[in-house]
Amino acid sequence: MMLTVEKSFGWDTFTERFWDRQPVLYKAVDAVPFAESEVFRAAVLGSRPPHPLAVPGNLQFLVRRRQQTRPHDYLPEPSDGSFDGYEQRMADRLGEQRYALVVHRFHSFSHPLWDRAQRFYAGLWERVGQPTHSAGSTMFHGSYEHSPVGVHQDRFATFMFCVRGTKRMRFWAERPWTDPVHTVLDYQPYLASSFVAEVEPGDLLYWPSRYYHVGESAGDAPATSVNVGIPRREHRPYYEIKDLFRGRLAAELPTALADAVDAFAAGLYEDRFADRATELALRVRTAGGFWPTEPPAEPRPLDDDTLVRGCAPLLPAPGEAPRRWATGGHVTSGANSAEALAVLRRLDAGEAVRVGELPEPGRAEVRRLLEELESFRAVIRVDAH
Repeated sequence: MMLTVEKSFGWDTFTERFWDRQPVLYKAVDAVPFAESEVFRAAVLGSRPPHPLAVPGNLQFLVRRRQQTRPHDYLPEPSDGSFDGYEQRMADRLGEQRYALVVHRFHSFSHPLWDRAQRFYAGLWERVGQPTHSAGSTMFHGSYEHSPVGVHQDRFATFMFCVRGTKRMRFWAERPWTDPVHTVLDYQPYLASSFVAEVEPGDLLYWPSRYYHVGESAGDAPATSVNVGIPRREHRPYYEIKDLFRGRLAAELPTALADAVDAFAAGLYEDRFADRATELALRVRTAGGFWPTEPPAEPRPLDDDTLVRGCAPLLPAPGEAPRRWATGGHVTSGANSAEALAVLRRLDAGEAVRVGELPEPGRAEVRRLLEELESFRAVIRVDAH
């Protein structure tokens, strides 16, 4: 099979010809949502260890093929300034040893990066629907020989954005081996049945979930990409859990397991489950396909005279008097009074609001609400002059 290469990108042509069908390489895409400087800043934030001797759960770092269990000084630092500085420090630290830095949930470490990504993919959701399970993002950086997991198949359709250097991806339309294993590290015997894509900065490579693949270094220099995965072969945890428990539990369970079952059942009480399901649906819907997003910022006190204006869409929960509103993957806390609901509707209509102009009885509640929305990055303070 030969790789299709396109020189212009558009969602209409993409969904008609390539979505869930075959890989395609787009050269020099104009609206790539991942800029190198922003990717570096997110890489720094996304690789912060919880304490000096730990590796974050969303991060992998390998030297040659060996997973490192302690970060040492392998991870990017603000003092590196850029990928140039980081690569030079790694060259001084590791010499010619190949390394791989992998940061999962990458979009959740930068609000600007998330914002550009969800705006870019809005065009895809308009044509194929927003995924019910959120899209994921992963940054790959390094000079590694090939993907740490080897040749494999994902449950995601994948978009690779090359940010720096040259990346090579190798594909198989069908599983090239017959052994009962999911991944293969030594894939030399199967090279003849594969085809290759060379991806340069500004390029976008897409492949459907059914393709087996492996990433390779295209040379000795490190390279950087951000991959976005769209779930296509969904898991159904709810039905799996029901099937697991149905008819399988003994009449008397060990105390610890019985307590766990009771706690799980309590979480499924109709009202509590409905509230939780509504909140989750609001978060996922307003995250633009990418959830979780960056956590809220620290709230700042808002005085009476400061004017604020909405800068992101607000989505109400179902109902005539919605109890919760969501924006950017976050949901307001607690029920809202009539005064608060009126302010939310004004913000959503594009109006500016000053706390001191509101009736005194509901002013404190509205102030807290606006401070919360600002922490969600959904309202901004504006100069009235």
